[in-house]
Amino acid sequence: MDIPESDQFRTIFYTHYPAVRRKLIALVRDEAAAEDLSQEVFLRLYRNPPDDLAVIGAWLHRVLTRIAYDHLAKVSRQRALQAKQEQLMAVETAPPSNEDILLRKLDQEEVRELLEELPERDRQVLLLRYSGYSYAEIAEQLQVRQPLVGTLLHRATTRLKRYAKAQPEQYMN
Repeated sequence: MDIPESDQFRTIFYTHYPAVRRKLIALVRDEAAAEDLSQEVFLRLYRNPPDDLAVIGAWLHRVLTRIAYDHLAKVSRQRALQAKQEQLMAVETAPPSNEDILLRKLDQEEVRELLEELPERDRQVLLLRYSGYSYAEIAEQLQVRQPLVGTLLHRATTRLKRYAKAQPEQYMN
């Protein structure tokens, strides 16, 4: 059934709008949002009306319920995202505690001590990579072919891990 711009659409709108609005307010608990969502319900009615106007009340109820649930899901996603962003901002803006600073310094000292035990080439490849150098730049610095850099990094990392596991009591305390 087509509902053209006519008295029929106006009649349906004025008859059902208060009930649609009231139900949406009850569902979303936000009067301004309910107003917008009510307009969306009647816009859908205008664009895609039901075939049988005898079921217009049920049709409107089904559409308003779907629209309300979609709105609530969207609001929930936005709140979750906002909470996550606030949490990240709090972590980023909170100055590190003295304990955190001390633990970082101890970690850095332990890594430096472990690096000193590595052969010179392994130490260089790890320091260059974790200083932000690309594989091409590392290859140039070490005077090796670029495809070899990945292998050197893997071997150096494995060796560093092995040294760390071999002396856990020294580096854990």
